Amino acid sequence: MLTFRLIPGLTRQALRGAVLAAAAAAISLTSAAAAEAATPAVAQTAQAPLAVTDLAGRTIKVPAEPHRILLGESRLLSAVALLEGQKPLARIVGWQGDLPTMDPQTFEAYAQRFPEIRQIPLIGKATEDSISDEKALALKPDVAIFSVAGHGPSRYNALVKQLEATGTTVVFVDFRVHPMQNTLPSIKLLGEVLHREKEADAYIQFYQQHLARVQQVVNAIPESQRPKVFVDMLAGVWDAGCCHTAGKGNFGEFVDAAGGRNIAAGLLPGVLGDISMEQVIAAQPDVYIATGSRTKPGLASLRVGALTSEHDADASLAQLAARPGFNAIKAIHDGRVHGISHNYYDSPYNIVAIEAFAKWFYPQQFSTLDVHATERELYRRFLAIPDTGTEWVDAPLPAAQAQQAAR
Repeated sequence: MLTFRLIPGLTRQALRGAVLAAAAAAISLTSAAAAEAATPAVAQTAQAPLAVTDLAGRTIKVPAEPHRILLGESRLLSAVALLEGQKPLARIVGWQGDLPTMDPQTFEAYAQRFPEIRQIPLIGKATEDSISDEKALALKPDVAIFSVAGHGPSRYNALVKQLEATGTTVVFVDFRVHPMQNTLPSIKLLGEVLHREKEADAYIQFYQQHLARVQQVVNAIPESQRPKVFVDMLAGVWDAGCCHTAGKGNFGEFVDAAGGRNIAAGLLPGVLGDISMEQVIAAQPDVYIATGSRTKPGLASLRVGALTSEHDADASLAQLAARPGFNAIKAIHDGRVHGISHNYYDSPYNIVAIEAFAKWFYPQQFSTLDVHATERELYRRFLAIPDTGTEWVDAPLPAAQAQQAAR
């Protein structure tokens, strides 16, 4: 409180002026102190936004302290693990069962170091219609991470509104539909929502550096000199037979980024679909790439991934290339046959696939590119499990052609 003593000879007007001046000074000091006290909070708010936009175009709140993460597809572990360091499962309270079903090798690789992965509650199997809303809500997540397309809850699934009504932040990411456009924004978004900005920035820099090296070379290659490429997705085990592939999106974007011409880009109306063997043969692709993740008894398929030996991977690709009628495909006839894990189709690790493609398309220009070193760096810097297994494989010429070439 301000007090004043009347000074002899001081007029009322002068006294009034003195009071106003003192009050103004007090207000100024109070405002300055308040501003100084508020500065750290303002700075913190600037670094950690209260709201962000997800990959479905939705404005979502950033939770203050997220401790409980729900994943739609459990294969989204690949993204969360990049940000969680040596404790990739610590905050995950539930997910769908697609990882052990569709990528059992990776699930087992995590189980060997983190056996508690087997006890994570399931909210469904490997399809959207298998999800139990009750089980998801009972887990009381702070954050739910879903994909814009795939096997988990979609944008307008009733579960989204139910979770949001309980205060859960629901965030949509995309590594599957348009990975070249959305992989890095998805990682940045997860970094903000999970308060792992530093880890997200580190991976973004890693990704950009490796992509820039590929682009520096392929951007100088004229379109007419780029190889035509066919990606045979889930080769040998796709339910519709030959040939499941990617058009303008998904693996097709990896082909473009690595300097190839995807033969299916003009044949499919959507991102993924099927084309006929006749269409593949007529397109005369220069490079054939098979993808694989799961096997079926009695069917040839690509065996690659965590905990898979090079011998098994090589043998499985040779078996695929030897299927009746496939030698009519130009790339297989010429021996430009390759195989890679199907799981790159929905993973932020797709930079490894892009480098592998670039080396297959342009072996001379990328003779010094060590894709295995890139993969080892990714695991060493960002993941809690060791780099084990064979994620891709190159095949020599078929035996008959090799013998003919040696004559």
